Amino acid sequence: MSVLKITDSSFKTDVTDAKGKVLVDFWAEWCGPCRMLSPILEELAAEVDETTIAKLNIDENPETAAILGVRSIPTLMIFKNGQMVGTKVGVQSKASLLEWIESV
Repeated sequence: MSVLKITDSSFKTDVTDAKGKVLVDFWAEWCGPCRMLSPILEELAAEVDETTIAKLNIDENPETAAILGVRSIPTLMIFKNGQMVGTKVGVQSKASLLEWIESV
């Protein structure tokens, strides 16, 4: 599976109405740490079947980030059956992300 690009208008369908786990990366083009995290998320998307990996560009889609209180990027949130169950801020290693996904 590849990384799902989501928007403010698709967030409800792609995340809050989704069954199972969705990891959402709140990012922006100009963010260096976000660019470092991107290939890690691509690898995870290819390897983790039971979790959808999604990206939301906060410059193009500011509403959802504001509603969820995203203050710095990259911010990662895991939603399980539409409910937020965890948040991490900053670049994470692939191993720590895998562990995090499995723990929720």
